[in-house]
Amino acid sequence: MMKVAIVGYGNIGKYAVDALRAAPDMELVGIVRRAGSAPVHGIKTVSDIDELGPVDVALLCTPTRSVEEMALPLLAKGINTVDSYDIHGGIVALRRSLGAQAKANNAVAVISAGWDPGSDSVMRTMMLAMAPKGITYTNFGPGMSMGHSVVARSKAGVKDALSLTIPTGSGVHRRMVYVQLEEGADFAEVEAAIKADDYFCHDETHVQQVPDIDSLRDMGHGVYMERKGVSGATQNQIFKFEMRINNPALTAQVMVCAARASKRLAAGCYTLPEIPPMDFCPGDREALIAQLV
Repeated sequence: MMKVAIVGYGNIGKYAVDALRAAPDMELVGIVRRAGSAPVHGIKTVSDIDELGPVDVALLCTPTRSVEEMALPLLAKGINTVDSYDIHGGIVALRRSLGAQAKANNAVAVISAGWDPGSDSVMRTMMLAMAPKGITYTNFGPGMSMGHSVVARSKAGVKDALSLTIPTGSGVHRRMVYVQLEEGADFAEVEAAIKADDYFCHDETHVQQVPDIDSLRDMGHGVYMERKGVSGATQNQIFKFEMRINNPALTAQVMVCAARASKRLAAGCYTLPEIPPMDFCPGDREALIAQLV
């Protein structure tokens, strides 16, 4: 049984508990939370991963911008890490940083192991392989973006926030951000800070003040991906992929699958398209081939 720890216990961490308990080849050894955080009922909860004893893989269920600082010391201990880092433009640099640390300590880091980037990245890779010339459009939503919501909540003066992604077609999106302010906070300053952040500044973004966020919260999300291209010399090849999901539940499931794959890889750092798909699944390789191929 693979010994797995969850680092962080927000939306993804809570669903990661379910995904690990359903995995036939994994044991949840505990949850790592900030000192002073409440223990999780029925699960060993610590502030230092060393208190859990041997750990094979740590699932980093933490905000994207803390992934590198959380992963580096774990990799230095020889513990594999899996994260759902979602800043597309920062993935190559993170891969280099964690890759060097992983190789130096005979460990494996699997980065951006959510659904986008993550499982959608695998689909885009296959579409590119099937039609090397062409254009792929990835349309997200409508639904809640966890990463964007976390960033909006991090701004000074924000008590709570929710960011919805609204697809407008051809891979273009609108961000609808709802904020509940701290008493005395200036809405104009909060709005400007959100719109200036790299998470939002590339998209049409609307910020609205609301009295309560809970009445708006919905974990549903989705994607509609489409590629039109050329296979060899044959034009007008069209591929489509669509799913409607619970956002943190799928992210957690993909991270657990990536944890399994990490034990089958040489030391280094990997994104999901670099990993054989069968490595995500439990069971014997030949049995999987007989079932899937």
